[in-house]
Amino acid sequence: MSAEITLFVNPTAGRGRGAHAAQPAASALREAGFSVRTVVGTDAADALVRLRAAVREGTGAVIAVGGDGMVSLALQAVAGTLTPLGVVAVGTGNDFARALGLPVRDPAAAGRLAARVLKEGRFREIDLGRVAGGWYGTVLCSGFDSRVNDRGNRMRWPVGRFKYDLAILAELAAFRPFPYRITLDDGPVIETEATLVAVGNGSSYGGGMRICPDARPDDGLFDVTVVGDCSRATLLKVFPQVYKGTHTGHPKVSVHRAAKVTLEAVGLTAYADGEPVGPLPVTAECVPAALRLLS
Repeated sequence: MSAEITLFVNPTAGRGRGAHAAQPAASALREAGFSVRTVVGTDAADALVRLRAAVREGTGAVIAVGGDGMVSLALQAVAGTLTPLGVVAVGTGNDFARALGLPVRDPAAAGRLAARVLKEGRFREIDLGRVAGGWYGTVLCSGFDSRVNDRGNRMRWPVGRFKYDLAILAELAAFRPFPYRITLDDGPVIETEATLVAVGNGSSYGGGMRICPDARPDDGLFDVTVVGDCSRATLLKVFPQVYKGTHTGHPKVSVHRAAKVTLEAVGLTAYADGEPVGPLPVTAECVPAALRLLS
């Protein structure tokens, strides 16, 4: 293994924490005897080109410094390769790191963990979700939550989290369940009205919303949470329970397990790791041991 480690840095993550977090993480790696290079692109596409080049050239590991968006981008370069991934989680949500028990907003601890695992040569192999055009580590969602994302992304004002709070209110005002066609593995098509469908490799999204609370990223299967044809009042009652993961006990919520999931619905977009995948239909496959994680 190369002794050169690549820090993949989002300088704007966590309102500027990304740039500062890279320094203690790099120091921890250097103290352990590794050399460190930093990759920062002019935009996401440029950053990914640079990171893929580092992986091809044989970097010893990639350490993503930022939030879930940065981890998602790093996955596109390291998934399916022997290059391990470490995470210095300093974003807003950090769902990937939380689900895997990695340090959150403690760059020095994250750097020391990555260095120790590299020294010992013990990596945790975890599954990833694969969809057309990319990989994801946490949750693919569609339905009410993806409509909120769509609306929030179109809004130019306000900025920050408040924008999505307003988007939730606007979508609630126009709320209705959506007709879905769901196929689990090679089983029969399930035709149902649903508020949302989430396909979880990990347990949470949106900064701690445990939509698939029992999902495990190393069992070769997705947990598929289907919130059925709720009324607006029921949705308002069930939605807060998502933060504790207790919503799965509600009679309008069902959970399935499958290695391949196809979702079909008109007028809905799928998001994975918070990033847009594209309009439905979409097929997600769980790929066992697709990532070597520094954990």
